[in-house]
Parts: sequence; structure tokens; C-alpha cells
Amino acid sequence: MLTPDVRDHGAGREARMAEVFLRRLSRWQAEQQREDVASVYAACHGRDRAEFLKRFEREVQERDFDMVVADSAGGLVGCLYGYRAAPEAPAYAGFVAALHAAAPEAAAGAAAGRLFLLAELMVLPGHRRRGTATRLRDLLLSRHRTDVVVTTLAAPGDGTGREVLRAWACTRLGEFAAPPGEAWLHPAGR
Repeated sequence: MLTPDVRDHGAGREARMAEVFLRRLSRWQAEQQREDVASVYAACHGRDRAEFLKRFEREVQERDFDMVVADSAGGLVGCLYGYRAAPEAPAYAGFVAALHAAAPEAAAGAAAGRLFLLAELMVLPGHRRRGTATRLRDLLLSRHRTDVVVTTLAAPGDGTGREVLRAWACTRLGEFAAPPGEAWLHPAGR
């Protein structure tokens, strides 16, 4: 599905016309695009590309892995991927413990296998505040019938990530140790 990005996110300013198109990638396509995705990751987060590639290689094999990318004439400008979190996943126990403490009804959904993890969001700085992240999320979740959606942030302090999650009305569940990070719960129906 291709959708041009022509709206501004929230602030009421006129949106600049940006030729950004969204498309889903199959697991195979995601693996083929891993170098481009790693380049966007490094540009967005300034973190180690090799570590990201190791994590991505593992996460692309997770159950119900799904990925949506944002492209422009210059190439890849954003990406969001996630998967249905399995009880044997490394961070699953941390998610469930945080859910029990903050949102018991969501914990019940997670226990029933309805926990979908948005594992990584990245949008190049020049394409932020144009609704791209929200459109990526909406397209990715449109295919997944789940009532519990959790996003993780790598600790410490991902200010841009927190800003996006607050704009999406997510609730901070707290921190977990393995792997280190924060968990955020998306509102029901998102």
C-alpha cells in the first residue's frame, strides 16, 4: 500500500509536501533491506550499527514479525517493526511484570498471547513532525488484531522516543533489566 505523506503532526502548521510513501515488507524483504535499515538506525539514534544488526537478525525471526518502511525519492527515511511477543522472548517477563503492576487487564491479554511488541521505530530527523511515525504505526497495527501493544525504549533517555509515545497517549509502565529499557503501553484499540 502506498500512501503519500502530506500532513503535519499536531502543531497546526501547514505541512510541506513530502513525497513519502509507506510499504510493508515481508520477512524476506526485511532481511534483504537490513543494511539500509541499519543506516537509518545509525543516523537516527547514533548507536552501534553492528549491535543493531545482531538484534535485528534475531527479531526478524520472531513470531508474526511485521515491518513497514517509509521511502522517499532519496531512499529509506523511516521504519517501524514489531512482533507478537512470545513467553520465551528475553524481555517478556519484564513486560508482564510491568503490565501486572500498571495495567492488570492488559496483563491478562498478554497472558492470553495478545501482546504485540513494537520493537523499533526510526524516522530520519529531516522527516520528523510530519506524521510519518504515526502513519507507520497505524499501517503496521492495521494487520494485527491485538489488544495489548507495548513499545520499548532503550535506556537511558530516548527523549525523542518518549515524545512520540506521549503524543500517542501511551502509558509508561516502567523499567526492566533484561535487556535494559523502558516499557510503554499503547491505548486500547491502537
